[in-house]
Amino acid sequence: MGEFKLLNQKIVNGFLGLIEPVEKFLVAQKVHPHLITAAGLIFSIVAAYLFTEGSFLLGGIFVILTGVCDILDGRLARATNKTSKYGALIDSTIDRYSEVIIFLGIATYFRSENSYVHALIILAIAGSFLVSYTRARAEGLGIDCKIGILQRPERMTFLAAGGILGEIPYTDHFMMIFFLWVIAILANVTVIQRILYIRNQLRSQQA
Repeated sequence: MGEFKLLNQKIVNGFLGLIEPVEKFLVAQKVHPHLITAAGLIFSIVAAYLFTEGSFLLGGIFVILTGVCDILDGRLARATNKTSKYGALIDSTIDRYSEVIIFLGIATYFRSENSYVHALIILAIAGSFLVSYTRARAEGLGIDCKIGILQRPERMTFLAAGGILGEIPYTDHFMMIFFLWVIAILANVTVIQRILYIRNQLRSQQA
């Protein structure tokens, strides 16, 4: 159960194959990974603004661009031998800001809706942060904890899908609300998965 992921390895490998030419170009141009991290933050701000304006299709596309930057900065750092603990800290911190900014853009659009939509967004943000927090706490305890059904790549995929499919006429952005439900529920399920996994690992160490 803990090893199950919504995005299987074939999908991941296919996506990495698509962005590989971009990665090679950036490596050849000696682009610093922090520049790509900053670009991802900018894309997330643009996505949030588009969501506030009701441009869900373009917002979804910019969420995809944010996710691409999230992947490229780490791969670029490794390819150019510029990995560092400080760089990893900056990357993960900017990722959290990017995600919250996108959620805030969606929340702003739905400001006149029933409060349950905002409750969904709060639950989604809480789950997203706790997924990262449990991993960080596990690493502090000497446990590698990357398991879970809904990690950041899946969350960004669902936000992008919610934006793109949310543009379908006469649906009143139903698909975005649907994917907010998915994220709000499954992100918190992932937190529980990680807590149980960490508990089992600690018991094994004690034994």
